[in-house]
Amino acid sequence: MDKNVISVKIVEEKRDASTGIIYRKRIAVCQNVVPEILRKVSILKVPSIQLEEESWLNPQERNMAIRSHCLTWTQYASMKEESVFRESMENPNWTEFIQRGRISITGAGFLNYILETFASTFLRQGAQKGIRIMEMLLKEQCGAPLAE
Repeated sequence: MDKNVISVKIVEEKRDASTGIIYRKRIAVCQNVVPEILRKVSILKVPSIQLEEESWLNPQERNMAIRSHCLTWTQYASMKEESVFRESMENPNWTEFIQRGRISITGAGFLNYILETFASTFLRQGAQKGIRIMEMLLKEQCGAPLAE
């Protein structure tokens, strides 16, 4: 549901019979969103970026955990993100969203800071977009009204 996503392939999916937890591992291919000015650096001149995402959906406890990381530029950058969607203790009709991300770039000299700043800004914007997409999906699946 994001215009930068070119394709998504499920590479593993299984359900734990005892817990009911559904595990999925997906590989996403996304457009390279690094600004053109930064793509002057040869390692950044790639048309697409690959991400690996693992998710654990627990329908009984009404929560989902997602962990993702970038598979592109692993020798220069580490970009990891963890998200949790869970039922609010305050109101069972609410969903709490918790997200953590880590970005570390090495080997790019003076560009390390610039690239880390761009990546963290992009991930923050992506988190907001992810919330909107998840709210839309929850409304479609559950019929719950969105909080205004």
